[in-house]
Amino acid sequence: MSTAEAELRRLVDIMAALRDPKDGCPWDRAQSFATIAPYTIEEAYEVAEAIARNELNTLADELGDLLFQVVYHARLAEEAGLFAFADVARAVAEKMLRRHPHVFGKAPRRAAEEHAAAWEAEKHAERAAKAEAGVLAGVPLALPALTRAQKLSARAARVGFDWPDVHSVLEKLEEEAAELKAELAEADPAKLADEVGDMLFVLANLARKLGLDAENCLRGANRKFERRFQNLEQRLAKEGKTLEDVSLVEMETVWNAVKSEEVRQ
Repeated sequence: MSTAEAELRRLVDIMAALRDPKDGCPWDRAQSFATIAPYTIEEAYEVAEAIARNELNTLADELGDLLFQVVYHARLAEEAGLFAFADVARAVAEKMLRRHPHVFGKAPRRAAEEHAAAWEAEKHAERAAKAEAGVLAGVPLALPALTRAQKLSARAARVGFDWPDVHSVLEKLEEEAAELKAELAEADPAKLADEVGDMLFVLANLARKLGLDAENCLRGANRKFERRFQNLEQRLAKEGKTLEDVSLVEMETVWNAVKSEEVRQ
């Protein structure tokens, strides 16, 4: 048995012990698929965050937390008589073999673009076999909204339902902005939410047309805002001031100085 196999076996055994009806952990015994699912999503985000921040020294730990979530769900399923961890590993291994005939079979090597198209075709066939009807079937509801918007529009684009170019998307964005402005006077929360949602959906499409990931774009903007705002606070603190001590005009002056310094760097 290899070191990897031994450590994985150890992790599976630890999970079984935590769920043991007699001597296990009360908290772990009380959990279900539904209660654990949010932790699974959170751990996946933490993996992505470590990569985005280039904190690779913490990546092994974050990946371990995510792996534990897979082991947790597999244990719950095994207790319910549904499947076990080995079935999870077997299923994904067989899927990778099936989707990479150019590596594990006799199919000719393909360029990255050709491989992506073949991958999507294989996924479409798998969804059809599962009786998942419709072009948009199978896009997970639990995905972040921007990510799901991008995936939904990408599915529609594969059958020709798409803007012809980036400029057309920008024109649509201007149209949606005008519709939002028209609703400002009435200020109906439901209508405003609807219009803002339309704008966000178009922005997700804009990212897709530019070959970008909308979720990553927003994550990057969040990090930039956080960094600049913290710098603003630190600069004020050096002057013996807090945010409550200064006006919006003063805050904007410092904010612009922070931005200018970043550009120069």
